[in-house]
Amino acid sequence: MRQGSIHLFRFAGIDVFLHWSWFLIALFEIQSRARSYSSITWNVLEYLALFLIVLLHEFGHSLACRQVGGRANQIVLWPLGGVAYVDPPPRPGATLWSIAAGPLVNVAFAPVLGYAVVLSHSQFWTVTGYPNFHGLIPSIFWMNVFLLAFNILPIYPLDGGQILRSLLWFVLGRARSLMVVTILGLLGVVGFIGLALWMGSVWFGAIALFTLMNCWGGLQHARELLRFSKVPRRQEFACPNCKASPPIGEYWKCGNCRQAFDTFATGAVCPHCSAQFALTRCLDCGQQHPLVEWIAPTLVSSQTVDQSNLLSRS
Repeated sequence: MRQGSIHLFRFAGIDVFLHWSWFLIALFEIQSRARSYSSITWNVLEYLALFLIVLLHEFGHSLACRQVGGRANQIVLWPLGGVAYVDPPPRPGATLWSIAAGPLVNVAFAPVLGYAVVLSHSQFWTVTGYPNFHGLIPSIFWMNVFLLAFNILPIYPLDGGQILRSLLWFVLGRARSLMVVTILGLLGVVGFIGLALWMGSVWFGAIALFTLMNCWGGLQHARELLRFSKVPRRQEFACPNCKASPPIGEYWKCGNCRQAFDTFATGAVCPHCSAQFALTRCLDCGQQHPLVEWIAPTLVSSQTVDQSNLLSRS
């Protein structure tokens, strides 16, 4: 989706992009509701309000991800909504907060927009010649409610499906929780296809295709995680970020000669071309740290105890 996108602005270190197809769908939607207001300007305002809500929803994801120590630097707006590219630490609690913060933005908007609906029925707007507020404000209110209700459906990759995955992660683990929600998501695909045929809706058909692609990719990723969780690990090392021990085997690729090697067996030196690497990437969380920082805390503690015993004996 980032291909063919227009860079809009950068805020709090987060780049916001708008996909080119957004303009085509916006034109279609605005024209289809042209009779809802006395001027097409109000239709434009309604559509812009929709994507402002979507944008703030995505910023909720991004800022929450950063709050728990994750990476989030891009948001892409497109016809089906928005996508925040977030990479929280591989912990269920961190992932849960990063995902739940998006719908919580819509929850916070609900009473504010509800109060605005009450104000829109005031005689002031009618007397001053702005009766379109009677339609615009309630429309924005119900758009926010619909987005909230749709997003919390327990269907992967919607927020509700990812929240369910985070909760299952506490019990089933990282790989199995993802596998469960992707299978449930495939059942959701069947439901979206049924709605698309019953209502003759292109939107539900597009959502079904989007959900199918993400569920299939998620299912393959879950299988890889499950296989990866069974490989033997080096217990004498631990990632400073996620505390996971690195696997034993040639899982790292040299950026110079492109050959695979076991960086912990060679001291972060490629055995094929002798290139030395200052940072070692964790295959579990993706963070990079110097190899000397990978010593497991238990090993450091035991070394400290050994040194203390040695000093006391001498």
